[in-house]
Amino acid sequence: MSQNLFETSIYKDMEYFFSEDDLSRNHSYISELPNDEVNCSLKIKDDMTLSGLPYFVAAFNFLGADLDWNSFKEFEGKSFSKSDKKEIRFKLPFSLALTGERIALNLLQRSSSIATYTNKFSSLAQNLGIKILDTRKTTPGLRGLEKYSVRQGGGYNHRLGQSDVWMVKDNHKSFFGGVREAVEYFQNMKGFYTPIEVEIHDVEELKVAFELGVKHLMLDNFTPDQIKEAVSIKKEGVTYEASGGITLDSIEGYLIEGLDAISIGSITYGAPSVDLSLKYQRD
Repeated sequence: MSQNLFETSIYKDMEYFFSEDDLSRNHSYISELPNDEVNCSLKIKDDMTLSGLPYFVAAFNFLGADLDWNSFKEFEGKSFSKSDKKEIRFKLPFSLALTGERIALNLLQRSSSIATYTNKFSSLAQNLGIKILDTRKTTPGLRGLEKYSVRQGGGYNHRLGQSDVWMVKDNHKSFFGGVREAVEYFQNMKGFYTPIEVEIHDVEELKVAFELGVKHLMLDNFTPDQIKEAVSIKKEGVTYEASGGITLDSIEGYLIEGLDAISIGSITYGAPSVDLSLKYQRD
């Protein structure tokens, strides 16, 4: 996607983000801010995977700036060390720098935090070809940003919304009366291209899912030993996803050959914050 299309696609997001600052309450403040050009320096102050620069640029351009994405794109998705003391320099009118700074930095920090945390997991899993997936445990209003950030950190998106994949979960099984009944309900919806994934809690449920021809199976709260047992009976063309409270401290035990993916909700809702700042001064 070109940067212009990216900015267009998140224009309504920017409208919402800036409406929270309610700038319309004080027209005189906005109109009287000096427009003198200032030298801006975005400072990377932590070890991190930098992510979210398209949102950072779009925030200022939404206000009327004309920042050139080509001056920023080489840094997107790159890893930096605190000791690098990296700075990204650009120019803005003072009025736009001051007005857009906090929203631009908030979005950039949130994105970089998620990308950095995701990268810690994906770096550990990549040798076995196991994909790190996010979940729908995202912040309302920020799902696009957070899903984007996971990809920048080397992870993959599980699904953007409920209808991307019909996922049979505990509540479905409880309501419909079991794995078979719940799966057949979704199969009868006749979504020709809509895949079905089933949340599995033991090997017996796994065998039922096989009988029903389900191709995507979430091994929920399986221990590493249970995953190994599941792998031993895995059918050709089936994908296994492990899920359930897997952390950086425990993930190595789940890096099992035959597992295709590990979904981790905390990469979006629990990513530790990274430190960035924006400084500017007159020529």
